[in-house]
Amino acid sequence: MTRDGASAEDAGTSILAGIGRTPLVDLSAFAPRKQVRIFAKLESVNPGGSIKDRPVARMITHAIAQGRFAGGRRLLDSSSGNAGIAYAMLGAALGVPVTLVVPGNASRERLDRIRAHGAELHLTDPIEGYDFALREAHRLAREQPQRYWHCDQYANEENWRAHHETTGPEILAQVAERIGRAPDAFVAGVGTGGTITGVGRRLREANPAVRIAAIVPETFPGIEGLKPLGHPGDLVPAILDETLIDERIPMTLDRAAELARALAARGLFVGPSSGAYLAGAIELAARGDAASIVTILNDTGERYGSTGLWANGAQAPS
Repeated sequence: MTRDGASAEDAGTSILAGIGRTPLVDLSAFAPRKQVRIFAKLESVNPGGSIKDRPVARMITHAIAQGRFAGGRRLLDSSSGNAGIAYAMLGAALGVPVTLVVPGNASRERLDRIRAHGAELHLTDPIEGYDFALREAHRLAREQPQRYWHCDQYANEENWRAHHETTGPEILAQVAERIGRAPDAFVAGVGTGGTITGVGRRLREANPAVRIAAIVPETFPGIEGLKPLGHPGDLVPAILDETLIDERIPMTLDRAAELARALAARGLFVGPSSGAYLAGAIELAARGDAASIVTILNDTGERYGSTGLWANGAQAPS
């Protein structure tokens, strides 16, 4: 029992109830054409500070219901940081022990938050890349099946379903409140593939003509949380529905950082992947093919202080 008499289970339920129903912010001031509207879901207001709270909550609660952690088995997965924080936070709240395989170059802020929640960390060599961390999680699960239940967010169907049943419907309802109809285009990237698959499917059900654009970062230095794909040896997430993607927009870290700083200058403190998504939305808006574009602001900018992202302060948008 906690000091005020509430049980740990009640605390976990309260955290779960705080996930989702995030605000839709109007970013039309960034659109190069006045007639184009740009909107974005502000996912940093989730309890774990990112959009990853949504799929992790669904995956972990389904696993609990299925008895996956009987006998003290630990939840195991690989993560570049945001999903790891969600696993650690919800594991602590719901009484599930968590082990995470994370590349050693994940930002200090992310690693500190994961440790604060009591999760066990296995750090891999940053030079090996994120796919190596994923393969390491598979190895641990294969060699120690009695110790670990591998959540495997890259292949877990509950990942994309979380976005199909929450993020997508929220977008449709909130955009309709603003413009009276579904959006013409959606911009996102591929981490596990859950967001672009789940949201993309839901938006296409509402508007078969919706244009779905995927942000593709450069291989190096890359953009944290996003996979470049398209290269020999790249692991393509099993849940990614590539048939949904109408186009791929190349993106540099410099451009992503530029837009993240521009958002900060307007009071929206988010990370570089959010800047990358906004840059993609601006590119679509410049063509004039879509009158309304929706995207995602994935996480909080507080996770990137040690990366130097904010070293020069915010930059007013041009």
